[in-house]
Amino acid sequence: MQEDMASLKLDLILPALRAIVPALSASRHKGQAGKVGVIGGCREYTGAPYFSAISALKVGADLSHVFCTQGAGTVIKSYSPELIVHPILEESYEMKKEKKEVLDKVLSEMRKWLDRFDCLVVGPGLGRDPFLLDCVSEIIQEAKQKEIPLVIDGDGLFLITNSPELVCGYPLAVLTPNVNEHKRLVAKMTDISGVSAAKTKEADGNDLASQLKELAKMMGGPTIVQKGKEDHISDGVSVFSSDFFGSPRRCGGQGDVLSGSIGVFMGWARAFFAAGRNEGATFQVEERLSKNPAVVAAVAGSLLLRKAASNAYVHKKRSMVTTDIVEQIGTSMEELFPVGI
Repeated sequence: MQEDMASLKLDLILPALRAIVPALSASRHKGQAGKVGVIGGCREYTGAPYFSAISALKVGADLSHVFCTQGAGTVIKSYSPELIVHPILEESYEMKKEKKEVLDKVLSEMRKWLDRFDCLVVGPGLGRDPFLLDCVSEIIQEAKQKEIPLVIDGDGLFLITNSPELVCGYPLAVLTPNVNEHKRLVAKMTDISGVSAAKTKEADGNDLASQLKELAKMMGGPTIVQKGKEDHISDGVSVFSSDFFGSPRRCGGQGDVLSGSIGVFMGWARAFFAAGRNEGATFQVEERLSKNPAVVAAVAGSLLLRKAASNAYVHKKRSMVTTDIVEQIGTSMEELFPVGI
């Protein structure tokens, strides 16, 4: 393990992670356990936003919304009656009006909902249509003004790599790049910051922890989860390695489950920290997690996905797909975060 990397120990972090999960109670009303919005889904990609949104519900959120293009709306609605689907986004090929008029309409519709969400997941199945990405850029800016947490995944990371200023300096953002997305983000921030290519190359080969920490530090706020055989997590201050459980099966869609899960945990962790409850003795068992709700959410999401994937692999082996992982979220939540605790 690299010098900068802290390997998390399950028996130490579970008390802290369990503390942020709200208790189930008949006295609570709909919405108190979390409301998540997923911005993604276009004509070509409809599975990713579904996996992210349905995972949020399976983790324990009360309401899950999807904001997608008109070409994706009916398809996503057909996957599950549990999701609230808003086909308000438009791609260039769909547009019959001037861009400004369409953009103003999209933002007007989004403003009706933004204040209701505990977290926005941006990017699953979004696609790379230039106009659509422009709309999402504006949505991100408005979400930041309202201090709404953001989880950026999939094509949202393509947007952020081209326009990192959208999240730089924003501590309520979590980025979830895979290895290749991480490399592209490092290259972009290296160009911006002036860090030498030699240093980046050396870190890429020999010291992932230092590179990840440096990247998060250069971005000045967001927490980054680099997905892989081990998930590496950093906010620029600490670096953690999450290597619990997992599966050798690398089917597409697992990152979408992760983004939806982190979105729920982010809402829970933020509320927990805002109430000052992270100062309690139970949470201080793992002191390094007590400083940043985004790190707590990222660690919890990583742990849950890896547990659900492990459980799914036990049953399905090589034929395991992401739907099987989604089906294991409930069992995995109960194993890690029992209702009775």
